[in-house]
Amino acid sequence: MLSGSDTGIGHALAKHLDSLGFVVFAGVLKEDGPGAEELRRSCSQRLCVLQLDITSTTQVKEAYLTVSEKVQNAGLWGLVNNAGILGFPADGELLPMSTYRHCMEVNFFGAVEVSKTFLPLLRKSQGRLVNVSSMAGGIPLPRYAAYGASKAALSMFSGVMRQELSKWGIKVAAIHPSGFRTGIQGTAEQWEKQEKELMENLPADTRQAYGEEYLLGLRNYLLHMPSHCAPDLSPVLGAVLHALLARRPQGLYTPGKGAYIPLCIFCCFPLWFYDFF
Repeated sequence: MLSGSDTGIGHALAKHLDSLGFVVFAGVLKEDGPGAEELRRSCSQRLCVLQLDITSTTQVKEAYLTVSEKVQNAGLWGLVNNAGILGFPADGELLPMSTYRHCMEVNFFGAVEVSKTFLPLLRKSQGRLVNVSSMAGGIPLPRYAAYGASKAALSMFSGVMRQELSKWGIKVAAIHPSGFRTGIQGTAEQWEKQEKELMENLPADTRQAYGEEYLLGLRNYLLHMPSHCAPDLSPVLGAVLHALLARRPQGLYTPGKGAYIPLCIFCCFPLWFYDFF
């Protein structure tokens, strides 16, 4: 069972697991969207597309009932919390509170509710809980205050669950990928809407302090973001697969170039050195 299968990592993972012969429950935000249609068209009959907005308690419960009916006493082997949003990348002072709340609602509270709902099925199989967090959830990165805080909360939740669920044989892993080109970057229309909200809510003194040139530069940063992201998702898929199948999975995976080195510097060096780096 995985969430966020419309695009990006979740979409690729659903296809990959299906190709390996798994029975896949692919949760999507839009059951009639292009991502869901592509999964139905290209995958086997084993794959089941589920309408799953993880911020909707009703949809989470309905997905649980559907999966529970299919797996019955065998239980569910793996739950992958992949669904997430990025929010507009800007300085923490500039971001409206709605961005902080939305990131928390999807990236943290949604994943927690899905986990709590499906844990009885994981307990039956002594299965795996895998949470796709982010490099920004383990180290502070400028312009990712809202996104990073929500992913840091998810990573801490993963760590606590890893300790608490071990008595039932359930293994928990957090995935901290570096930059990959996924659907989380959103569309131009979404960015324009968020940018408009950001600009309209800025107090005059804050706008003056940052300057118009800096504020306009945020859009350039956004436009160039995909060029710094890796198009090949296979390192992330490999990490999730290991977390699901290995006899002794790691508690933390850092797939992608640059994901592990900044974490080491953050953990092993003085903070002033990390900030300079």
